[in-house]
Amino acid sequence: MAEAPRIAIVDDEPGIREMLAEYLSGQGFRMLAAPDGSALDRIMADGGADLVLLDLTLPGEDGFSIARRLRALPGGGPGIIMVTGAGTTVDRVVGLELGADDYVAKPFELRELLARVRAVLRRAAARTAVPEPVAQDVIAFGPWRLDLSGRTLRRMEGGIVELTAMEFDLLSVLAQRPNRVLTRDQLLDLAHNRDIEPFDRSIDVRITRLRKKIETDPARPQFIKTMRGAGYMFVREG
Repeated sequence: MAEAPRIAIVDDEPGIREMLAEYLSGQGFRMLAAPDGSALDRIMADGGADLVLLDLTLPGEDGFSIARRLRALPGGGPGIIMVTGAGTTVDRVVGLELGADDYVAKPFELRELLARVRAVLRRAAARTAVPEPVAQDVIAFGPWRLDLSGRTLRRMEGGIVELTAMEFDLLSVLAQRPNRVLTRDQLLDLAHNRDIEPFDRSIDVRITRLRKKIETDPARPQFIKTMRGAGYMFVREG
């Protein structure tokens, strides 16, 4: 039986640490608590953590600096969710740019936090299972040529098809991993949409739009196949 994920809470308020530890341990997680960055370093040296709930305003080293250090660890370090009373857009953007996987502002609803914790852990597990991309600059499939460096999709006989940046990113992720099933979480992670809600269905919407642009019959797709209950698979020879 797999061990329960280890979650470290880094917050200088004992009440917050105790509340989160009690609630999340009741959901089956192994909880570790730290009032500051030094205490977190000891946790990371002694078995580490799969996810860190990280406050921004801490005594000594702040959460931004800690997040930067965690992301420099081998393999990119643990998942990070910023949990803070500083709810400004600037703080949120900076936290995400430094590598945080998600952001929750105090006061927060415990069930929402739980959903985000599970989503980040699920995406972290998915990352380890994602196949390596095919090393190509141009990927040919059916009548199409996908130019990864030029970020264009064109027909063999000429003519560029207009794709949004998100549609291009999604198609690139799929096309570089042909004949491999990718879950929605893997696609969200690989397409760099970190601030999408855990239960967002935007992947399905984008798949539908892509099919309308590249499939002869979008209702019976040849290239982007739906793998029921699993995700999507790209097939080059439609």
